[in-house]
Amino acid sequence: MKHSDKPIGIFDSGLGGLTVVRQLRRLLPRERLIYLGDTARVPYGNKSRETIQQFSREDSLFLIRRRVKLVVVACNTSTALALDHLQEKFDCPFIGVVRPGAEAAIRETRNGRIGVIATAATIQSHAYEKEIRKLDRACRIFSSACPLLVPLVEEGWGNIRLTRDIVRHYLRPILARRIDTLILGCTHYPLLKPAIARVVGRRIRLVDSAENCAIAVRQFLGESGKGTAKRSEGKLELFVTDRPFSFSKSAKLFLGNRAPMARQI
Repeated sequence: MKHSDKPIGIFDSGLGGLTVVRQLRRLLPRERLIYLGDTARVPYGNKSRETIQQFSREDSLFLIRRRVKLVVVACNTSTALALDHLQEKFDCPFIGVVRPGAEAAIRETRNGRIGVIATAATIQSHAYEKEIRKLDRACRIFSSACPLLVPLVEEGWGNIRLTRDIVRHYLRPILARRIDTLILGCTHYPLLKPAIARVVGRRIRLVDSAENCAIAVRQFLGESGKGTAKRSEGKLELFVTDRPFSFSKSAKLFLGNRAPMARQI
């Protein structure tokens, strides 16, 4: 079997994509990972398609120049609005977060009523609705843009009353539609999972786009034969486009104390 010891590249608009990194390290501990957080330009979710495509091209080029074997678009907004564009521009495999999340939601739902929360750009693109309807036209999708949630995550405001009140405000319309499954359609949102779970209750299943993206990466490496042959733990490198101190501090919260210091580019 052919193997590749080249690293996997991952990018996101900020620190949310570290939820994908965390899942990749859990599922594929021997793989080398290079992560880029575009912290100077976060968030992407309130920007135009053209700007999102430009930023995503620049993020991808940084990783490709480091000879990655795969680029993981760990940003729902970039996946929704730039994934096809990136696949046309670069001769490199790309995996986004939308399709794995849509597939997982279809597996989880019991009544075919699926909610989606995401950035305004992702919701306006109808990316999840399109993917779900490709797979199961009987499902009904109810969406809500949640523009304040990414800044809350970037500020480190997790399961506090203010955050829960904001989540409750955003979710009220789609909870009224009797959904039984909710897609966390932004890789920042798993960091708010305790607050979201407290608002929606136990009867609604949460679909973590970061976890399902990592599962898709593992499947791709297995099918393509590009998994590493190394037996030692894979190295993780973190890069950011703005000052690295606060990012490095946040990275340790969900990657542990062994998380490396981020470097600014």
